[in-house]
Amino acid sequence: MWMYLLVVGCLLAQTAPPVDPRHPDLGPPEEVRLPNGKLQKDAILSEDYEKSLKDARELARLSDELKTGLEDNGKHILSLQMLKKTEEIEKLAKRIHDRMKRY
Repeated sequence: MWMYLLVVGCLLAQTAPPVDPRHPDLGPPEEVRLPNGKLQKDAILSEDYEKSLKDARELARLSDELKTGLEDNGKHILSLQMLKKTEEIEKLAKRIHDRMKRY
């Protein structure tokens, strides 16, 4: 019995004190501005958008090359270049996906 009370007492001692919602430190985080006056969040979003566009263009180019290679070689030929292109396509798609998943 005393062991049970000791465990309960330890658990109660570990709980955090109640949070006062009126405390100034708990308000919404301030928006960080860059020296040029723009919001940092907007600058990051714009940069991610540009990177995603660039990667999407590269992805389209690689998939066209892969399609052409598959059509030219036929069904019995598999080149290492085509395998490398599929790996690059996969990496680009994952990079775009991870960037979009942040938001």
